[in-house]
Amino acid sequence: MLNALTPQAPDKILALMAAFKEDTRDGKIDLGVGVYKDASGLTPVMRAVKAAERQLVETQDTKVYTGLAGDPAFAETLSSLVLGAARPADRLAAVATPGGTGAIRQGLELIQMAAPEATVWMSDPTWPNHPAIIKYLGMKAGTYRYFDNETGGVDFDGMLADLAGVAPGDAVILHGCCHNPTGANLTLDQWRAVATLLEEKGAVPFIDIAYQGFGDGLEEDAAGTRLMVEAMPEAIIAASCSKNFGIYRERTGLLMAVAPSADKLKVTQGAMASLNRVNFSFPPDHGARCVSMILSDDALRADWAAELEEVRLGMLSLREQLATALRDRVGSDRFGFLAQHRGMFSRLGATPEQVEAMRRDHAIYMVGDSRMNIAGLNAETVPKLADAIVAAGV
Repeated sequence: MLNALTPQAPDKILALMAAFKEDTRDGKIDLGVGVYKDASGLTPVMRAVKAAERQLVETQDTKVYTGLAGDPAFAETLSSLVLGAARPADRLAAVATPGGTGAIRQGLELIQMAAPEATVWMSDPTWPNHPAIIKYLGMKAGTYRYFDNETGGVDFDGMLADLAGVAPGDAVILHGCCHNPTGANLTLDQWRAVATLLEEKGAVPFIDIAYQGFGDGLEEDAAGTRLMVEAMPEAIIAASCSKNFGIYRERTGLLMAVAPSADKLKVTQGAMASLNRVNFSFPPDHGARCVSMILSDDALRADWAAELEEVRLGMLSLREQLATALRDRVGSDRFGFLAQHRGMFSRLGATPEQVEAMRRDHAIYMVGDSRMNIAGLNAETVPKLADAIVAAGV
């Protein structure tokens, strides 16, 4: 049987990581990998996470399975963090998942279960796992324009024009904040316009919120998601704790679904739990329990929020440093969009050839579409990147 297997296309980011590791040049810069790193290149364990883990070791008296949906306290605390006052408790179904990717997968399977003929619409560009999972599941896919390479901002007119083609029952994937891979976000007015359009069309928003707290702040980054939940009769939300809690390897995510009515909550919750059962049975608990402990303890929550704010401000500072360095070198503000983007990523607007030139000549590694991880920089490497961008003719 296994003789019939054929080679799978290599993951571009993993291949980039391998090439970076093999590069023996001093001063090489990794802007490809999609994890937060501090100025020393370390992805640290947050103070509140360490404190919660210490408490957990001392107080936990069993490793028995949680329920199919995971620990109810995790669903309650994380959904409250994401949705705030917009959280519709009488219509909100939720299940814990293995990371945000698991939540995306389960959300897509929920759509497939409810509406097998639905088209799932994605921004162009989007996180590569969105189209990969949709293709694997055999679902119909559509794209809408999103990023304007000329301005470095959102092509909102193009987005609305393309979304005018959605059909009733279709699902539209929206990035809750810190758009991956571009860093360009919708304004609240644009969120309202999208909500109005989707409601008119009878489509369902599927919001992927993986970077809450990395952009403009915990509350500000959730504003678009909350607006959409308040405006729409139904919504699906996939949340990740990998970035804002720094627990990447714990695989901690939550899938939420806002049912159209309180009467439909039980069947929606049951469908989501059944998907957990056939995919992985019981979800992982260690990271989820640490998150719920942090969010339900005032002191831990305050320390976590303070450290997360330090991370956010540090990335904003790097953005401003890079935009300023490029302004000094090119004599214009054409790279000013880098300071306006939010989150870890920005799409530079370089061609694959220019990206390759930066790798070849300057040992700077970024994805071929010129997505770069701002968190891979520090005060010393910003000028090196600016020089390389100019030398490559971007």
